[in-house]
Parts: sequence; structure tokens; C-alpha cells
Amino acid sequence: MRVCKVIVSVDIPKEVLVELQTYCEVLPFSTSQVTYAAISNHPDIFMCQFADGFIVAPNTPNEFRNNLVNNDVVIIDGDADIGTKYPKTAIYNAVITDNFLIHNLKFTDKKILETCINKKTIHVNQAYTRCNLLPLKDDSFITSDKGICDTLVANRLNVLYVNSHDILLPGFDYGFFGGACGVYNNQVFIAGSLDNITDGRRIKEFLINLDYEIIELYEGQLFDCGSLFFV
Repeated sequence: MRVCKVIVSVDIPKEVLVELQTYCEVLPFSTSQVTYAAISNHPDIFMCQFADGFIVAPNTPNEFRNNLVNNDVVIIDGDADIGTKYPKTAIYNAVITDNFLIHNLKFTDKKILETCINKKTIHVNQAYTRCNLLPLKDDSFITSDKGICDTLVANRLNVLYVNSHDILLPGFDYGFFGGACGVYNNQVFIAGSLDNITDGRRIKEFLINLDYEIIELYEGQLFDCGSLFFV
């Protein structure tokens, strides 16, 4: 029985979509002429997930916003629109956990900062933070950005750094690890097979040590689809 919902880009491989539908109801995400094509259908560009719901860019399509509301998903309107160029493409690409807000704090949308007023903030130089950082339980993380890794290690957090050059992101030479993944309860869903990434064995060991079940959604290369957001 499908008891959860997942927000995911319309660009995901069909095999991933079919497999996801066996677990969850899929809420497809897309935009048109808001930002540049390679990331225009990436949920993690337009919304930031927190424990109770999402902080959503005002220029997220109304049809999708209404779809979230109709599915009883809590949304908070962000302060600024997504733009066509960096850094205005990265203002919602933050990571919020039970204890931390992690982002390039020079660019973070004001509403995210207000929502996280009681959390410890960790500044990283990589503003595409969620693309590069998968938050896990017990203050543990997997990241494909060396700077993020160094900063989180300096904060005494449990971090695995992985090479992302094997990850697909159409329009770019490669994608990022966080953008190919999502977490629901004790399951980590991955848009691809870890056998097709250089650090796949290390990733498996890290997740197994945290008692996660790993669900690889198809046998192809990891595909950066702008994160899988489960609700």
C-alpha cells in the first residue's frame, strides 16, 4: 500500500518513475521559462524542505503549489523569486535538519532564515548545498562537495565525501550526489545503481552502518534529478 508521496522532477528516467510508483504517489514537478533549462524541473531549486513541510519560492507554478496544498502538504511562501542566474538560482537550495541549517548564508532566502531561527547555522561556500548534501539521521551526511565536507567535519559531524563525476545531469559534465537521492523513514532512495559510481561500496557501507535500507530505483547511472522529496 502506498502511504507516502514523493516530489520529483518530470525529467527522471522512466524506469525510476515506474519503480517509485510502487512505493509512493508521485507528485511531478516542472516549470517553464523561470530559470535555465538544466535545473528548471529540479524541486530542490524551488523549495527547501523542513520538518513540517516546504518553504517555496513565490514563482513556483501555482498549479504545483495547489497540488501540494490539496495533498495536505504544508507550504510557507518564501521571500524571493528564483532567478535566471546564480546566486538567485540557489537561494532555496539549503539543508535543514533537526539541529542545523546548512547553506551559503550570504544567499539564503530570508524566510528560511526566519524558519530556522532556533537552529545552529553552518555556513558553507557551496550555495547548491542540497544538490551536494544528503542529510541522514544521527547528524550524519553524504556530500559530493569537498568544501562542505571539510566544514561539517570541523563541526564534528559524521560525513562521507564521495566523487560525483559518474552522476548524470543533462546539460553539465556531471551531477551531484544529493540531487540523486531522497530519504523516507529508514530508507534511502537512489535514482540509479551504486554499482555505477566510483564510491558505491563506501556509500553502501556508510548507509548500512546507519541501519538504512538502500533502494536503488533502476540499474543505470545515478541521475541528478534535483532530489527526491518525500512527504
